[in-house]
Amino acid sequence: MKIKAATVTHAGDPLSIVDVQLDDPQANEVLIKIVATGVCHTDAVGRDGGTTPMPVALGHEGAGIVERVGSSVSTVKPGDHVVLSFAYCGNCSNCLAGHPGMCTHFNELNFEGANHDGSHRLHLDNGEDVSVFFGQSSFADHVVADVHNVVKVDPEVDLRLLGPLGCGIQTGAGTVLNYIHPKFGDSIVVFGTGAVGLSAIMAAKIAGVAHIIAIDIFDNRLALANELGATETINSKVVDPEQRVREIVPQGVDYSIDTTGVSSVIKTAIHVLKPAGECVLLGVGGDLTLNVMGDLLAESKKLSGVVEGDAIPQLFIPQLVDYYKRGLFPFDKLVKFYDFDQINQAFADSKSGQVLKPVVTL
Repeated sequence: MKIKAATVTHAGDPLSIVDVQLDDPQANEVLIKIVATGVCHTDAVGRDGGTTPMPVALGHEGAGIVERVGSSVSTVKPGDHVVLSFAYCGNCSNCLAGHPGMCTHFNELNFEGANHDGSHRLHLDNGEDVSVFFGQSSFADHVVADVHNVVKVDPEVDLRLLGPLGCGIQTGAGTVLNYIHPKFGDSIVVFGTGAVGLSAIMAAKIAGVAHIIAIDIFDNRLALANELGATETINSKVVDPEQRVREIVPQGVDYSIDTTGVSSVIKTAIHVLKPAGECVLLGVGGDLTLNVMGDLLAESKKLSGVVEGDAIPQLFIPQLVDYYKRGLFPFDKLVKFYDFDQINQAFADSKSGQVLKPVVTL
């Protein structure tokens, strides 16, 4: 079928909405009419050539309605409301142990551009294959996705809101609720109060964390962090964040989360930990120089990286929707909607920080 999809042919170019051919779903796949898709920093990395062969159709926080299912699909049916999350194989040891974000084939399935069977479902008019992104390419009016990407959600909730649960919001909230598992009364510092950081803050509030310290350089973001559950906020352009954290929690915090990917910030996130504390990295970053003894080993500190909040999407996303319905996870306060033809403006507003979570509606 002919569809409209937002594609990039040369690294760094703006997205172009073009006609592409979408093949029918295979036995293990689902055809979905997209309603809305969130804009995530990883889309910008893909646009700029950092992940996936070009041409590529971007978008990986899709939400829509099932139109058709393959012969072996039993978990969803036509008419179901669904969120699209990351691709995973479902068969490797990590997937079978309940950690699909650690799937042995994660990079292959999400970034290398082909479907599970190595073929392509998207093609330009000249027959050239178009790479799929995160197994969905949901900046499009329709997608074909493997059943592992597809999460059935409550039809009573505005479907336009739910796409970001598939990646960015799942990453922040899941890191707290699925990976860290803080105890009531623990302390946590979140560096960076974008959509991922604020999701971690909302999750920490749900978990009963005593000190939820938000650090950023923008007062408006810190004000929202305070509204969403932060117990203390620090503008690191105004005060020394390490010194201020030590004033709040003299022994250091149990956990820190970095969403920035900035090396100097990561080192601070390690330094604010108490002995045996853990720093969890979520932001896309580069090189980092540490003194293993001084920064980690001498105080038994831990440094970890977590992908997609260590979530099983089919279990965790409906849980987040339930928290939202109960007023415990108001992630809608992060969202601003854009029409499909405003997609490049949505990317620009995300980069500038003007909007925390742009969502493109179709």
